[in-house]
This record gives sequence, structure tokens and C-alpha cells, in this order.
Amino acid sequence: MDQAVQIGAAILLLAGFGLDQLGILDARSPLYLVLNTFGSAILACDALTAQEWGFLTLEGTWALISTVGLARAAHHAVRRAVRTSAEFLGPSRNL
Repeated sequence: MDQAVQIGAAILLLAGFGLDQLGILDARSPLYLVLNTFGSAILACDALTAQEWGFLTLEGTWALISTVGLARAAHHAVRRAVRTSAEFLGPSRNL
């Protein structure tokens, strides 16, 4: 893979981590999880094509865990939206 792509993926990972460490971004926020998911997935694909199994294990696991966290964040956001809609409609209009 092109080194520019590797550097871009590393910047995604480091941006999320750095912003978390500075207290600007929470590690459970969707933006943090997106940065980690895409950065680690890109690096995992690169490791796979280069047959770098240790790096693939690291980045693949990181991508998987970040994806699960992102799915959980999306699930909670949908539940909050449904609950808010139900409260807005009131008990007689709940579907």
C-alpha cells in the first residue's frame, strides 16, 4: 500500500487518541470510534496484503473493537431517539 495511505490511516488513529488525551473528545464518542475504525481497518488491510500477521492481529482487533463500539453507540442513539419520540407523542399516541 502507498505510504501516503498508511500515514493518513495513522493520522486518523492518532488524532482520535490525541483528542481523547487532551480531553477534547471522549473515547466512546462516535467521532472517536469512526476515526479508530477507519484508521485501523485501513492499516489492517495493508498488513494483510503485506502478510504481516502480528500487525494484522493488532490492527484487525482494533478495527473490530472500534466497530463494535460504533455499533453500540448507534444503537443507543436510536433508542434515545425512539424514547424521545414516544415522550413527545405522549402515552395515547405511542405506537
